[in-house]
Amino acid sequence: MDDASLEHTPTWVVAAVCLVIVSVSLAAERFLHYLGKALKHKQQKTLYSALQRLKEELMLLGFISFILSLSQSFIVHICIPETATHFMLPCKRENHKVVEEGAIVCKKKGDVPFLSLEALHQLHIFIFVLGLVHVVFCATTIFLGGAQIRRWKHWETGIHRDIQKKHIVGNATPLHVLLRRNHQRELVSERTEGFWKQLAVVSWIIAFSKQFHDSVGKSDYEALRSAFVLIHYPSHPNFDFHKYMTRALEHDFKRVVGISWYLWLFVILFLLLNINGWHTYFWLAFLPLFLLLVVGAKLQHIITRLAQEAAASLADKTNQVPNIKPSKEHFWFGKPSIVLHLIHFILFQNAFEIGFFFWVLVLSFPTLSPKASPEYN
Repeated sequence: MDDASLEHTPTWVVAAVCLVIVSVSLAAERFLHYLGKALKHKQQKTLYSALQRLKEELMLLGFISFILSLSQSFIVHICIPETATHFMLPCKRENHKVVEEGAIVCKKKGDVPFLSLEALHQLHIFIFVLGLVHVVFCATTIFLGGAQIRRWKHWETGIHRDIQKKHIVGNATPLHVLLRRNHQRELVSERTEGFWKQLAVVSWIIAFSKQFHDSVGKSDYEALRSAFVLIHYPSHPNFDFHKYMTRALEHDFKRVVGISWYLWLFVILFLLLNINGWHTYFWLAFLPLFLLLVVGAKLQHIITRLAQEAAASLADKTNQVPNIKPSKEHFWFGKPSIVLHLIHFILFQNAFEIGFFFWVLVLSFPTLSPKASPEYN
């Protein structure tokens, strides 16, 4: 039996469906609107900019959905030779069913639709699920990152308390020397004490293992804070470094949120290479884990390098305290942005893996897929 057109559908059904769709859409729009007002009221400019990028991504997904819906009748009537569909298949299929379905749409014998209506429907769902999961994943990441940084707040409070005590006592030693002596010497001793820690291979192994437990300890935070303050704010030792780190996280989040053009290119490349027998999805799952371990080890090794340079400065008898000097040269090719781009790709790749899983899960429901969904390797 043919599906009923809109003119043969009861008006109460049409009105009920429209009411639900419009209500959900308006509720989501109002939620984002009031969230933006709250961020502006709290002067969270970077988070507000990130929210605007999320809105742009949702708008792009809506435009893609509109294009697919508008062009689906044109796409399904494009016919190609049936032999062109024999290679680069993601799963095995029965060719006689393809020929039978193609005969319904294509007039020329031996031709099949360029993309079936069911396949177009599944692709539509995949793009929507991918975008939705990526938005949720980015929001979860910034929440967990903020929770991690909030754990450092009591360290910052303790440093300010020590500074106030030293001012009251009136120690003759300059305050910047006390900061370097107390905060940086502990880091140097932890990262460089012992001859075996000076070896490059050993330092990389330690950096790799440290990312799994207490990746940023109290001595790391205090040493990096004192180095930053002494370089940029030498006359303000009570500078709120924790607040600065929070704003830096928000600024970096604004740069990694959203799906850039090269990430969409990655999705297209995956769809192209997801061929039966290649197990592309299985091997691709190891890529974000590998990159995450490499980036984590690199960041830990940078802290170790800073400690080694500070220890080397003690060899100079003119230096009474360690001298930590943060520098971009410790990053790959002297560009910290490479690490940020890798983190952006890792976030997207994780969201892609989760989105792909939910997509296959959604297709398993017969109400969303006209036919039994194929198995994906």
